[in-house]
Amino acid sequence: MFYHLFYPLRDIWFGFNVFKYITFRTAFASITAFLISIIAGPFVIKWLKNLKIGEDTFRKDAPNLYQYHKHKEGTPTMGGLLIIISVVSSTLLWADYTNKYIVIALMSILWFGAVGFVDDRIKLTRKKSRGLLMATKLTGQLLPAFLIGLYLYIEPGATTNLDIPFFKKVFLDLGVYYIFFVILVIVASSNAVNLTDGLDGLAIGCVCAIALTYTIFSYVSGHMTIAEYLRILYIPGSGELSIFCASMLGASLGFLWFNSHPATVFMGDTGSLALGGAIGAVAVLIKKELLLFVVGGIFVVEALSVIMQIASFRLMGKRIFLMAPLHHHFQIKGWAESKITIRFWIVAIVLALFGLVTLKLR
Repeated sequence: MFYHLFYPLRDIWFGFNVFKYITFRTAFASITAFLISIIAGPFVIKWLKNLKIGEDTFRKDAPNLYQYHKHKEGTPTMGGLLIIISVVSSTLLWADYTNKYIVIALMSILWFGAVGFVDDRIKLTRKKSRGLLMATKLTGQLLPAFLIGLYLYIEPGATTNLDIPFFKKVFLDLGVYYIFFVILVIVASSNAVNLTDGLDGLAIGCVCAIALTYTIFSYVSGHMTIAEYLRILYIPGSGELSIFCASMLGASLGFLWFNSHPATVFMGDTGSLALGGAIGAVAVLIKKELLLFVVGGIFVVEALSVIMQIASFRLMGKRIFLMAPLHHHFQIKGWAESKITIRFWIVAIVLALFGLVTLKLR
């Protein structure tokens, strides 16, 4: 809104010209999202408490975890609404909302957030611990991912090439199969964040590292001179996504204020599915899909631990981990919750830095 409102006034006063620059709007988008989250947080938490939307920490499939999480019983959940409100509001204020990539990103976070919201509501109101049926939940995730993949395939001038990290101008053309790859990236990203959201501040802290990294990726991908210098694919207009990613960063930091140990609110599926889906969408829009497996390595490992656990138990009748996802394995081994969270954050930051290094090591 500010871009459309103030930039046209540059002829009246040269100071309004600053709204032209993505870097300026990106910085203030992050700050705005953070402030919205911090200011609105107490009101949202109080509202959720009044609705008695509290966390049920007992799981029939994992009763041994209850001793670690029983103190969290009744803590307000569905705090992902706060994240979505902050991200969407800040993005609309600072980004060019007519930009096609911004429209897709906003639709992604809203759609996946809606799926998570329905899932949370069923768990809380109908006392069904599993929430939405898996087929219904997966369908809700597959549909937007398919539409994004189809759009990127049929869009005029679009490319179905995959950018291969560490190599200069080396691409893998997937053709029509690129649609299925997009679906895989977005759906896997959404569910991986959801699986990681099991300890206070764990998932949202890792999201902060990824959001910052993709803020930089988005900016350089949409800047012709920098993209040419780094020998990466230049995508006109994609620079606006740095504003969306910065909004995610600010909103996530604001939410972490309340979600840090001991958490006063949880994001629930409303937040985890929304953030994961949005991150996956940004990754495919700027053609940095494969880098997401590096930058989001924590989420990848968490998801793989679940897959490995299920496969091992069904094929050999044995469990690889004490419990999956991986963070619960360390929790049962006796690691303090805060220690697990901080160590996972450290790894997430190192992976984010490594992902950024790939921009130059080509």
